Amino acid sequence: MGTTDDGARGGRRRTLIVSAGMGAGHDTVAAELARRATARGHEAQVADVLRLLPYGLGTGLRRGYRVSVRHLPWVYAGVYGALLREGHGPRPGGVPLARLAGDRLTELVDRLDADAVVSVFHLAAQLTGHLRERGRLRVPSTVFLLDFAVHRQWLHPGNDRYLCLTDAAAARVRRAVGAPVVTTGPVVAPGFLGPAPGAERWRERFAARAPGRPPVLLSAGAWGAASRPAGTARLLASAGWLPVVLCGRDERLLARMTREPAALALGWVDDMPGLLAACYALVDNAAGQTAVQALATGLPVVGHRPLPGHGADGVRRMAELGLSALAPDAPALLAALDALREGGRTRTDRVARGRALFRHDAMESATHW
Repeated sequence: MGTTDDGARGGRRRTLIVSAGMGAGHDTVAAELARRATARGHEAQVADVLRLLPYGLGTGLRRGYRVSVRHLPWVYAGVYGALLREGHGPRPGGVPLARLAGDRLTELVDRLDADAVVSVFHLAAQLTGHLRERGRLRVPSTVFLLDFAVHRQWLHPGNDRYLCLTDAAAARVRRAVGAPVVTTGPVVAPGFLGPAPGAERWRERFAARAPGRPPVLLSAGAWGAASRPAGTARLLASAGWLPVVLCGRDERLLARMTREPAALALGWVDDMPGLLAACYALVDNAAGQTAVQALATGLPVVGHRPLPGHGADGVRRMAELGLSALAPDAPALLAALDALREGGRTRTDRVARGRALFRHDAMESATHW
């Protein structure tokens, strides 16, 4: 079994990071945490909690979630309201499902001789909290809570420590579980926090496509989940912007948006720091990792047509914290973009608030005991 005594390894720590392949955001954070550990001379391995579930349950969950957010948003909204959203009274929790992966997780911890486990997905947090509470996981468990709006499935009193994006989220966790909490801010790769060499190439591409039209980025996430992206693109184009649509890995959405003459449709983008640095604003629908990357880059965010459930709650919470603008309809979207003119106070304040989120190294906070 793993130990927190680093003496036998010369100070080298081994960390198991438990993520989930739900879109790309959780895995992106897990990969960056692992990179940071390796850069410090430690060891880290990433595991997908969905792959630890037996009987193909993880694959079924992933497919069901993907279908619901893309095609049946009202279904996911109902599930979120019943199981995840904060509220009173007895409601089903995630432990019965999560515990099915218990044996596989403890076996993995033993095999890796891990010193600590870090969860970056809510089902993983339920699993580690359950195992710690019952003494089956004998190494510290940290939960890195990646959402701006804290939903109840992240919360389990068995976990040893929580890391949060904001002080407001940290206060919510303390009230709910009483665990020690550190406000670290989000995690992004170093390229988002410094000069972006690729930005000039993107600017040249935008200028060649639509001279004089500031590029506004529309994000549909890795799965291409967005509500009426073509309509939003036409609206922006009619107001003098160049809509740049991130279609993720959704080939159908990419093909559909490519047929929109006023829009520039992009598939999977490897140079996100350069793209974000070259744009005027991000129109976001999920308050996820793309929004976080924009804040790190200094790109203002406008929430519009959010995904149901945690997407809508997160977009609203970002706006309440002054990190973004919330645009519930077309006129509000255009007004929010107009308010972000270069050199203006609104843009300057928004950029400063976003960059101030990045306080501490989450990997160091997760493994320093």
